[in-house]
Amino acid sequence: MSNQDRLPDVAGEACCTPLVQEPLSVDATVELARMFKAMGDPVRLRLLSLVASHAGGEACVCDISGSFDLSQPTISHHLKVLRQAGLLDCERRGTWVYYWVIPAALQQLSAILSSADPTADTLVIA
Repeated sequence: MSNQDRLPDVAGEACCTPLVQEPLSVDATVELARMFKAMGDPVRLRLLSLVASHAGGEACVCDISGSFDLSQPTISHHLKVLRQAGLLDCERRGTWVYYWVIPAALQQLSAILSSADPTADTLVIA
């Protein structure tokens, strides 16, 4: 397997190959499972989507919290889980915290699930 077939991880080092090309290493499974587990909750997946699609690529908590019927501490908890999984990063500006998606993390997840078979069926979510 050439290094060109591998996707750089967040630190810029070779990470992982698609599942269909070779088995994952133990270390890769631990890291990937943490990210997939964080996205396995509907609230966290929606938060990730809201941040990623927000104008300018970043969102303040004040911009996204109105999309949920949840308390501010609950939203903060979910955002913390996404940060700890390496999917989001943030910065405090005054009294608000702004979040943005870490593109390399999404690329890593996408690459691991990609299929080497170009004729493979594509999942369409309506």
